[in-house]
Amino acid sequence: MAINKDIGCNNIKCVEASMCERAVMYENGTAQAVKSFGGSPEKGCGKFIPKKEQ
Repeated sequence: MAINKDIGCNNIKCVEASMCERAVMYENGTAQAVKSFGGSPEKGCGKFIPKKEQ
């Protein structure tokens, strides 16, 4: 099952959180829905979306 690109992630402990568009959407309130994808301080979640270049 595909995961929509408008679902934010609230797992701030994920090693990739600072580089992930899902974390950005969660923090700025633009996510359609919020989930925790299971990333940890040692690994990413596999549902990572790289942050857009500013």
